[in-house]
Amino acid sequence: MAILANHPQRFALNYELHARPLEALQAPEQASYLAVCTEPDGRQAEYEHLVELCTRYGVASPAADLTHFQVDLGVFRLRWEHRPNCSSYTFFRHGDFETPFADPVIGSVPQDWLEKLPGTVLVAAHMALRAMPPVKHADDELAQLFEGNPINASRVGDGVASVVTDFRIHADGFSRILIDDIRLAPGQAGRTVLRLFEIETYLMRALQAFPLARATLPVLVDADAQLAALITEMAEVHSKDEPALLDRLTRLAATVEGTISATLYRICTARAHQELVTRRIAELREQRVEGLPTLREFVERRLLPAMNTCETVARLQESLSERISRASELLRTRVDMTLQQQNQIILNATARRARMQLRLQETVEGLSIAAISYYVAGLIAYLAKALKAGGAPVNPEIVVGLAIPVVVIAAAVGVRRIRRAVQRAELS
Repeated sequence: MAILANHPQRFALNYELHARPLEALQAPEQASYLAVCTEPDGRQAEYEHLVELCTRYGVASPAADLTHFQVDLGVFRLRWEHRPNCSSYTFFRHGDFETPFADPVIGSVPQDWLEKLPGTVLVAAHMALRAMPPVKHADDELAQLFEGNPINASRVGDGVASVVTDFRIHADGFSRILIDDIRLAPGQAGRTVLRLFEIETYLMRALQAFPLARATLPVLVDADAQLAALITEMAEVHSKDEPALLDRLTRLAATVEGTISATLYRICTARAHQELVTRRIAELREQRVEGLPTLREFVERRLLPAMNTCETVARLQESLSERISRASELLRTRVDMTLQQQNQIILNATARRARMQLRLQETVEGLSIAAISYYVAGLIAYLAKALKAGGAPVNPEIVVGLAIPVVVIAAAVGVRRIRRAVQRAELS
């Protein structure tokens, strides 16, 4: 077979398609899940921490460039996934348990290793997967498992399992998810558990934008009021005050653009995570459990108001930016017109001064010609008198009278040539 040239990323992209195989689960199963926010430069520390855990249990460490790792450490199984700014650790344990959340898997993980885990915990959850009890849940049993909190429940996968959760952080710092297996296949159980953990993670990631948006909203409301006042003032401002008004408008634009820079990434990320939450809930294919709200209802009731606040901030920022831009353009046009009028006045004054200088120059030229002619005629008179004294038949008065027209014409021509030469030099 002919050897064909491969695209440089062909194998890497194909690996990415299969990089996160699902964990096949079968009741009874417990899991503890951690979603940890990490810094962009914390990838190496995270990898070294994984290597340390593998070394403790005598198993092979992952390659340094992997973003997903699954390993069986005996007392528990670890599934690790690295994503930008957020990594997840899921610890699984198969075996019977009496109470779903009394002895979680996280207790089997070395505590000193957990304490040094790089990053900060955003989501922590316990999951218990058990066979569906032969009788319906008693209310007091669920109340005990979820510490009396209001719960949300539904049948998922078109009725193959029942899910109960309260979306609350309990005294141990973990939320709780109870899954009753009705007829789950192992792969289906793994997908269900992964989706439930992802729903809670993406829900928190989406909500991260809400505090920033809520803090930004009063700033934008104040900026909107300032803009309205500036636009009103523009209609009455005098031309001499327009530059100061433009400066205030520019400062307001800088404030609004600053809020956009501070919130744009968070709001865009929140939109993406909201979409993921909606998609993961749709993939559960929920059916209502009588008397209890579904997971979708809880998420829509709690997440949508927060996301609406974020969208309000985004729309207000966009509106303010456009309005400030239009107001600035209008005010700059007025300032430019005022400057053009002032420049026209200055040019007219300059033209008048140039005409006056020309007249003065012509006057000075005339006086210069007269002065030159007077002195040259005097020299000729002295020369004629000297010739007469030497015996030459010369009448000094006649000689001077005849020389004066010639001297005046010569002086005028000379002065004019000098002026033209200077003008050519200035133009060049």
